[in-house]
Amino acid sequence: MEENHRKVIILGTGPAGYTAAIYAARANLKPMIITGPQKGGQLTTTTEVENFPGFSKGIDGNVLMNEMEQQALRFETEIVFGEITAVDLTRRPFKVTAGSQIYTCDALIIATGASARYLGLESETRFKNRGVSACATCDGFFYKGQKVAVLGGGDTALEEASYLTNFCEKVYLVHRRDELRGSKAMQERVFKNEKIDIVWDSVVEEVIGDDAKGMTDLAVKNVKTGEIKRLGTTGMFVAIGHTPNTKVFKGMLEMDPNNYLVTRSGSTKTSVEGVFACGDVADSKYRQAVTAAGTGCMAAIDAERWLAEQV
Repeated sequence: MEENHRKVIILGTGPAGYTAAIYAARANLKPMIITGPQKGGQLTTTTEVENFPGFSKGIDGNVLMNEMEQQALRFETEIVFGEITAVDLTRRPFKVTAGSQIYTCDALIIATGASARYLGLESETRFKNRGVSACATCDGFFYKGQKVAVLGGGDTALEEASYLTNFCEKVYLVHRRDELRGSKAMQERVFKNEKIDIVWDSVVEEVIGDDAKGMTDLAVKNVKTGEIKRLGTTGMFVAIGHTPNTKVFKGMLEMDPNNYLVTRSGSTKTSVEGVFACGDVADSKYRQAVTAAGTGCMAAIDAERWLAEQV
């Protein structure tokens, strides 16, 4: 078991995980990163990232994550390809199982992220990142002057619909019920916005488009009348929530009602001493690459200081 022991293990390879690795490695902690099922995280599904500082002309999401990976490797971060299947945080050193391998560590940094919920339609999958997105803040600018649809009725959907009116000619808010679930304040903002039309009692029937142009239209179905109509939108933003990747930590770490990891105010410390959380796995509010990277830096510094206190 000794040869599989590390001072620090980082779970996840999004902006939070890679940033934590860069800082931990520069502190001579010789960190190991276990990639998770999607190496590079959510940004690898984004073709163009225009809001990450330092890239005045934007950068492809895959290229950005590859650059972060190379930077982590430069400081001798060890990268292991695998998916976490079990953890034991009840005793030290902590135990992490990835497939057939078992690793132990003195400090654990969790950066497993969150996964956007999609509808699961074949046509939706076909046009993902080519008209279909789960992040208005990331991709809204690309739809300047166009008509788009936002799916959902909660605060996230209402916020994204409002945000998109900064760029778009028209925003259709498609909701399967006849009343919204978001806060009253957000509802009032949406109702007052002349650029937002609410399509009540409706669900997506099909995302329409072709391989050359991407998404060109959206067909929605009224759940009460069965009527199908097209909205004339070239973009669709799915805002039906995110699922934090915390299943493996259930019963071991404190979580909020939506299963995001709870960290102490002003730090990345979780409910178990020596375990730290950063990025979208502990952030249901901002969910941006730059905020994830910032908390990755915080987690590495928190872990370094905590380890120093253990001597």
